[in-house]
Amino acid sequence: MGKRILIVDDAAFMRMMIKNIVTKNGYEVIGEAENGKVAVELYKQHKPDLVTMDITMPEMNGIEGVKAIRSVDPGANVIMCSAMGQQAMVMEAIQAGAKDFIVKPFQQDRILQAIERVLARAGQ
Repeated sequence: MGKRILIVDDAAFMRMMIKNIVTKNGYEVIGEAENGKVAVELYKQHKPDLVTMDITMPEMNGIEGVKAIRSVDPGANVIMCSAMGQQAMVMEAIQAGAKDFIVKPFQQDRILQAIERVLARAGQ
C-alpha cells in the first residue's frame, strides 16, 4: 500500500498536476482541498502520511493551515508549495512546522524528492 497524501491548493489544475505525479509513482491521494480550512477537516478524517499545501489560498492560507494541522497532529508531515518570490512566506511556513517546500512551476523530480525526504525523516 502506498503512502497516503492530501493535496491542498486553490487551483484545481495544480491539484490535478500533483495528483498525477504522485499517483503514477505509487502514492495514494486520499483527498483534495481548495483551502486550509477544508484541509484541516480532511486531515482529521483521513490522517494522511503527508500533505502538500499551497501557501496562498482564500479563507485559510497555507501557513495558517500548517499551524492548524500541527495543532491536531504535532507530527504531521506538510510540504509547502510556493510560487517564485515567496521566500519570506516559505520561511514562515517552515517555522510554523512545514517539513519542506517545492516551488512552482513544479518539476516532477523535485516533488518526489521532497516527499521521499520528508517521509524518510519521519521514519515511515
